[in-house]
Amino acid sequence: MGMLKEFKDFVLRGNVIDLAVAVVIGAAFNAIVSSLVENVITPLLLAPALKAANLQDIDKLAWGAVKYGSFLAAVIKFVIIAFILFIIIKGMKSLEKKKVPSAQEPSSTDKLLMEIRDSLKK
Repeated sequence: MGMLKEFKDFVLRGNVIDLAVAVVIGAAFNAIVSSLVENVITPLLLAPALKAANLQDIDKLAWGAVKYGSFLAAVIKFVIIAFILFIIIKGMKSLEKKKVPSAQEPSSTDKLLMEIRDSLKK
């Protein structure tokens, strides 16, 4: 049971969570960059060469097409992943706040002891 508590404390530390979020966001952003290069930039650079070759084969023409839809799909996936991570982290932060004990008002016995202490000081 002690090992489970240590693992929970380790996972809920801020720097571990930040690292996990960074890895997931980095992977999602990598997909955006890859899609931009493969589906937009490369076809735009190759389009003049394809037009100059006057190709008739539909497969080769489709290969050189700019695929904005694929790029937009990667951007939408990134936004969804980032939003879900935001909700998860916000939920974890609210759980951490609930665990912190709030300052309680002293009991009547504590108040009486404080009064006795103060009167003894005088």
